[in-house]
Amino acid sequence: MVDIPDDSSPVSGSPGPSGPAGPSRPEIESLAAFDAAVSAGTLAGRRIQSVDLTDRSDALLAADTSGAVFLGCRMAPGAAAKVRADGAIVFPPVPGLPFDPYRGLLYSPDALYEGLTDGGYAATPDARAYRWFQETRASGDAFASMLRALHDDAVSDALDEHLLGARVVGVMGGHATARGSAQYAAAARLGRALARGGLTVATGGGPGAMEAANLGAYAAPHPDPMLDKACRMLAATPSFIPSVTEWALAAFAVRESWPGGGGSVSIPTWFYGHEPPNPFADHIAKYFANALREDGLLARSTAGVIFLPGAAGTVQEIFDNATPNYYGSRGGPTPMVLVGRAHWTRGLPAWPLLRALAGGRTMESRIALVDTVDEAPEALARLSADG
Repeated sequence: MVDIPDDSSPVSGSPGPSGPAGPSRPEIESLAAFDAAVSAGTLAGRRIQSVDLTDRSDALLAADTSGAVFLGCRMAPGAAAKVRADGAIVFPPVPGLPFDPYRGLLYSPDALYEGLTDGGYAATPDARAYRWFQETRASGDAFASMLRALHDDAVSDALDEHLLGARVVGVMGGHATARGSAQYAAAARLGRALARGGLTVATGGGPGAMEAANLGAYAAPHPDPMLDKACRMLAATPSFIPSVTEWALAAFAVRESWPGGGGSVSIPTWFYGHEPPNPFADHIAKYFANALREDGLLARSTAGVIFLPGAAGTVQEIFDNATPNYYGSRGGPTPMVLVGRAHWTRGLPAWPLLRALAGGRTMESRIALVDTVDEAPEALARLSADG
């Protein structure tokens, strides 16, 4: 099972089967939060999520656990029998899985790439989860489908908790943008500018332009020359083909050379598991279901989305984002900035269609087309002010 990193705010409100979120039903997602709840006097009605409680039998035997729900928590047999007798609901851990379907927190790069140095990418939890997905996705096994659904719902819950109150800007772009290219460096500068402007950068989590934007956010607290040096280091391994191991090790070498980078979010998917997650986002929400991932990324980009030049996937994301802006199904339209006039008007002419859709509607004042990446932050700020 993947180790789950600690979190600065492990207890948070969450809806439960018997009522809305509130002080009486916070989720408990770490051992420290469990100990604090026990000290406060009761576990009744709590949701304890993926916490190893094998060393907390005395606390479980003494505490009131009526109405509690234990999701994937390891417990000694006697303690498990006692909490069930109290009326608690216990969802036991599932043995043999390369992932935790009940996880309470988002992934970290270290968690997904554990074992990379000694065993290569194939030995990591990320690679093992992808192999499990490939083996089960078309098997018709209802149990495997349920496990994937549980996992993805838990990830969505953790993502919402992490982004609460954040101003999130999505950065979309092609996975084929190579390290060492001018396009990669420009996307990295974009991520840095957005992060320095107080925004939380969110990407699709893969390589290429997505990695570059997360790298830029990571570089935000460091002096400007750091980003140029990091790009030069990464250029020696321009792609995850032919070796994901070497590609990922190069990224971790950058992190080790400049620790204490800025935070960002990435939202990749095992549906496209042949593309590894980049290690520069400190919080990674990885899904099995790509539809949940795509819609969730765009829906959480509340401060707008910047679309760098890309191919089919980026085109799909433009109109996935345009649709709720057109109908107002998520409230007021959010800003959309397309980067690359020639690309989006002649190469893949998404801009004329987007502009035609927006004509005469509220979203018309929330879309923009710019020539260069360096123009995008100003365009985003202008569209936000106009709204």
